[in-house]
Amino acid sequence: MNQYDGRKITIILIVCVIAIIYVVRLFFLQVVNSTWKEQATALTEEEIPLYPPRGIIYDRTGKMLVTNQTVYNLMVVPKKAGEFDTTSLCKLLRIKKEDIDNLFARARARGEFHRPQLLVEQITPSDYAAMSEQLYKYKGFFAESRTLRVYPQSVGALFLGDVGKISPEEYKKNPYYTKQEYLGKSGIEKAYEQELRGVKGINYAFRDNVGNIKEHAGDKEDMPATPGTDLICTMDADLQVYGEKLMQNKRGCIVAIEPSTGEILAMVSAPTYDPNLLVGRVRGHNFNVLNTDPQKPLFNRATQAQYRPGSIFKLAQSLTALQTGAITPQTRIHCNRGVIGCHGGHSNDDLEMAIVHSCNPYFREVMHRVVEADRDGSSRFKDARLGLEIWQGYIMQFGFGTDVHCDIPGVKTGSVPGVKFYDKWYGKEQWAFSTIYSLSIGEGEMLVTPLQMCNMACVIANKGWYVPPHTVKQIGLGGMPREEYMKRYQLGIDSSHFTTVINAMEKVLQPGGTAWRAAPKDIVVCGKTGTVQNAGGKEDHAVFICFAPKENPKIAVAVYTENAGFGGTWSAPVATLMIEQYLNDSIAESSKAREKTILDANFLDR
Repeated sequence: MNQYDGRKITIILIVCVIAIIYVVRLFFLQVVNSTWKEQATALTEEEIPLYPPRGIIYDRTGKMLVTNQTVYNLMVVPKKAGEFDTTSLCKLLRIKKEDIDNLFARARARGEFHRPQLLVEQITPSDYAAMSEQLYKYKGFFAESRTLRVYPQSVGALFLGDVGKISPEEYKKNPYYTKQEYLGKSGIEKAYEQELRGVKGINYAFRDNVGNIKEHAGDKEDMPATPGTDLICTMDADLQVYGEKLMQNKRGCIVAIEPSTGEILAMVSAPTYDPNLLVGRVRGHNFNVLNTDPQKPLFNRATQAQYRPGSIFKLAQSLTALQTGAITPQTRIHCNRGVIGCHGGHSNDDLEMAIVHSCNPYFREVMHRVVEADRDGSSRFKDARLGLEIWQGYIMQFGFGTDVHCDIPGVKTGSVPGVKFYDKWYGKEQWAFSTIYSLSIGEGEMLVTPLQMCNMACVIANKGWYVPPHTVKQIGLGGMPREEYMKRYQLGIDSSHFTTVINAMEKVLQPGGTAWRAAPKDIVVCGKTGTVQNAGGKEDHAVFICFAPKENPKIAVAVYTENAGFGGTWSAPVATLMIEQYLNDSIAESSKAREKTILDANFLDR
């Protein structure tokens, strides 16, 4: 062996030793010690949430009311952004430099400088297409696709509800959501949030230095998102459109319910607004405009306004008095206008005609006989306490003073004053019927919502029971409503007592009745008018409830028109036109003049 062979062997040995050292070190780092492997994975691997589209909402006839549109949220990882031309980017995105500066500052303060941050949300596909051509120039910026609610029919804003960004309070209560997510804020969108939202998925992926998804990450299996459940709501979109048309230039509401099922066919609150105004990047601005509008279009008068019921309450008084035995259908009471005012030429009605004429003295005496029935002979004050408790129990069975078990968020309960209320107000045994008699004609401290008024019409149409008013007919196409909205609530009033009341309601829309001019041709409508006193010297409120047809009723309607005057003049025609539209799919020629009168009326300045 010469000297060159020795050198060659030495060099080979040195190379082999170095190679062995590297192999051992790599083995140690990658197999024995996983710290560096995990760090590398953390820098490149990402769990990308997959947001499902919300369920679509259809009306009862299959018309699409709410669907989804793809939009884009522009995200940025501040740490990856580096130096960039802020002025050009702001011009491209149509934002202010302060928006970027503030976002980066907040991310740094929260220790989230390396995590994606939302910069611009809900960019339309057309706007994003224009932006994306230039976006590649900016490292760390990328887009996520999301869905946005849209309303093809532009109807039923408060019935359907809206979707908005989760509030800090909502986020604390529900760990399912992230801080940037959206959820139902009102109406069906809120009440059926769990069904509509679907289930989020996860995509395990790599992102490059500008945020683009490159490939699936390793052996982790993606979890696809599950779309939200579609709903068939109870609304008849054509009826809702017509109701909103009738209530233009008016303050008030319409509620229409199918008595046999409790399904809400229409729920109009006026003034209203196009639900598409609260969608996308314009939502914040439009919400502020609507929220500061003195006509309060965001206020759902059908479920949240609490009014005095007026004379329609005489129907509940009649049924309560019949059930307690305070009167019979044949009971006649003199119309003594010295104790309370009245109108018309009647003088000594029985119950049926007292309802037709809406006789105030009659119903004052009816409640008197219920409340002070000599149950306690020692004191009329004690007797009134016993009687009022009985009266209150029956009245609340109609749904007054309750949420009527419905599925609409934010429903008000109104007020059915009882013993505790008057004890607190006047003092124990310091009041009797003579103190509270205004309740007998639906005035005083009694407060109800229009939803409750319509529910009472359903109770009478069904002769003593109701199904909770609700907004969803089917959960999933071909499905059923929630079980609690198929339950019947019985009032405990004998069905025979309803005959007199229903016959009287039929006569209200016949010649001589307080709403006879509103009667449609060839449809038997049973109704009751009301005119509610209004404080401040303004016009009274016009009220009307009804159902039709008389036999096997298909629809019950309540109409409350603020500052309109007489119920028979203004609210009754609205209700009967709604009935015609629903039962006949059109308005008869004989009703066109009434329709024009309603459409031309403007009560907003009253």
